[in-house]
Amino acid sequence: MAHASQKCGWCYSQTNYFSSYSFSSLNDRDYLFHRLIGLAFACALGVTFLVLACALPEYNNWWPMFVLFFYVLSPLPTIVARRLSNGYDSSSSACIELCIFLTTGIVVSSIGLPIVLAHVAVIKWGACALVISGNVVVFLTILGYFKVFGNDDIDYSMW
Repeated sequence: MAHASQKCGWCYSQTNYFSSYSFSSLNDRDYLFHRLIGLAFACALGVTFLVLACALPEYNNWWPMFVLFFYVLSPLPTIVARRLSNGYDSSSSACIELCIFLTTGIVVSSIGLPIVLAHVAVIKWGACALVISGNVVVFLTILGYFKVFGNDDIDYSMW
């Protein structure tokens, strides 16, 4: 009978395989991969709120879908400003300030559109609440994307 501390050949080969493999690069990759999956889930949740605001039988109005244009437009000023400037350093530049101003205008417009539509009775207030909650989730997801993948130390070729 084999002693408990003795290992079979398969167990020994597996422990040697894992002990010789470096997990330092996988930890960074797994970290980013899990963050990306979380961001995708959050974005899907926000868009689900938007679709519910349109498709539920008591609302049944597709005007709130125009908010999707704001979802597409909101990261564009930040992407352009990153491309044209060296990054978000402590020193301020006109390009970065304009980027923040335009992004803020887009976000406020996406929140204001369902409120105006509800005020003029095009959509109901419950649909307005669902659209605004979807807006908050999606814009926090976009902010999280820029926080996670915003630094220049990430090697995008690893994807």
